[in-house]
Amino acid sequence: MGLIDIFVFVGFVATVIIVGLWKSKDEDASGEESASEYFLAGRGLTWWLVGFSLIAANISTEQFVGMTGEAADWLGMAIASYEWMAAITLVVVAFVFLPKFLKSGIYTIPEFLEYRYNTFARTVMAITTMIILVGVPTASVIFSGAKVISVFFQGQELLGFDLGSITVGCWIIGLLAAGYVFAGGLKACAWADLLQGAALIVGGGILAYLAMQAIGRADPQELIATARNSEVTVESLAEAGPVQRFMDLNKGELPEGKLHMVRPLDDKKIPWSALLIGLWIPNFFYWGLNQYITQRTLGSKSLAEGQKGVVFAAFLKLIIPFIVVIPGILAFNLYNGDLKAQAVKKNENLLEEVRAGADKCFQFNEQFVELYPEVARQVVAHNAGKLAAAADLSGKTPAELLAANAQFVEQADAKEMVVANSLVGYDYDAAFPTLLKNLLKPGSGVLGFVLAAIFGAVVSSLASMLNSASTIFTMDIYNKLRSSASQLELVTVGRFGTLLFVLIALWIAPNLGSPKFGNIFNYIQEFQGFISPGVLAIFLFGLLVHRAPRSVGTVGLILNPILYGALKLMAPNVAFLDRMAICFGLVIAVLAVMTKLNPLAEPVELPVNESMNLTSSNIAKFWGGVVVVLTLVLYWIFF
Repeated sequence: MGLIDIFVFVGFVATVIIVGLWKSKDEDASGEESASEYFLAGRGLTWWLVGFSLIAANISTEQFVGMTGEAADWLGMAIASYEWMAAITLVVVAFVFLPKFLKSGIYTIPEFLEYRYNTFARTVMAITTMIILVGVPTASVIFSGAKVISVFFQGQELLGFDLGSITVGCWIIGLLAAGYVFAGGLKACAWADLLQGAALIVGGGILAYLAMQAIGRADPQELIATARNSEVTVESLAEAGPVQRFMDLNKGELPEGKLHMVRPLDDKKIPWSALLIGLWIPNFFYWGLNQYITQRTLGSKSLAEGQKGVVFAAFLKLIIPFIVVIPGILAFNLYNGDLKAQAVKKNENLLEEVRAGADKCFQFNEQFVELYPEVARQVVAHNAGKLAAAADLSGKTPAELLAANAQFVEQADAKEMVVANSLVGYDYDAAFPTLLKNLLKPGSGVLGFVLAAIFGAVVSSLASMLNSASTIFTMDIYNKLRSSASQLELVTVGRFGTLLFVLIALWIAPNLGSPKFGNIFNYIQEFQGFISPGVLAIFLFGLLVHRAPRSVGTVGLILNPILYGALKLMAPNVAFLDRMAICFGLVIAVLAVMTKLNPLAEPVELPVNESMNLTSSNIAKFWGGVVVVLTLVLYWIFF
């Protein structure tokens, strides 16, 4: 980084932290409203704070590393469904979920379950939400943020610490995030999010523009190697502009083409069947029932302000694929050699074990065997030797080697033999930091601004997660055990929880670099399946089926992880989104039978927050309709 980049970076980060803490300075830790101030910003957030805060809390390296990586791999534009379907989801949340939650005056989503069902349901959801929140998205965002630092600053040191180390990057990011949420709570997060959310959109736009310009300048002879379209030629690429080059290289027929929103039914991650049901489940769970997201809406000044903020966030979600997904596709077109080099580094330790004759079997993916057939042949021979199996590998094609090794791995599993992580051909999680390293040149200040925006997004998301985990710990667990706790005590416990949770996440995060976790975005989404279908089912019954018995809350929470875990073991080849859909359908069926057999005599009366203005916003309704129409248009264009 040049001096001007350092100045811009430090200046922006310092401004964000100072503004956040300054705006939270009126918090009185000894006053009656201190818990509300710390955890819900005094329920005074306006629509623009809610909207930008939702986006800044949501968009982080989970998207810029994980989603960009998935786009660089085979999914391409199909991964944008997480963003564009979220836009429609947010509109529904604004007018179906939010009025119920603000009317009841809850601090946390699990708190709603106690009013509608029972204390057990609240406790189970609080504990599972807290564990998953800290162990999955929090640790994942720390790791993926550290991934950016380690790739971009490879070989550089700061105060004697190696910035190329994932562990060092994790500690830098984790401690900075914990710092300002510890001091200022949700209000500090929300005001910091206002600046970071805006910078994130601008910074991502700059990178997308530079990537598109780079493909316009690239050598057609090099680009043609990445073509997913059999009709494109070197000559046609030479005559095409940047956008046309991007389209020509990636618009091939399914399953090769990357510009399709709909993937084949046998796709491992987003088959077209997932667009019907499966993908809606994590979307509604995440945007309507996920504490670290909904905490912003629970802090709204009024229902109308909350609705306008949520719809504003929905509009911003339509922009995200243009600054995250398309650059990911471009990263492979432009820098697939760099992604291959990162994979070589990632595979080093595993190949050392193969050469040393480790007493385990090794997996590899299709791209690895195509790029390194002789190394793959050695791996298959190693596996055959460990299983004492006969194997004639001479003359085997890459596809035959892949199939033979899959059989050996299956045999190893059956014998309960250790199966190591998978060897990979490309490190797709390195796509985004590779774009940063190749496109942003030091000395102009642009590098400093974009890095500050990305760094701010990481810290913002982490701060949101830590604040929400500490809110659940304080209000759903500690406050239930010690109902006489003072406001000061609750805030103190919340701050202690923030430090505890960041340390746990920092312990987990460096281990996520292992290939066994696959792409970081997939890791996050897969684990959400253990909770999201069941939670969504019981909330739908709680909100819409007024005579559903209180016991359905307990049954739904316990039944779903059992079903999802069983499906994961017995049907590992079923896409996780389809597993979610199956679990959701089964849980809904069970809850419907329970309601039919034992309906409540009278609907449950929920508490009412008399101080909240619950007048709905007609402006939000109009723009919500516009967002839905724009989403359908985008699907039509990229269908």
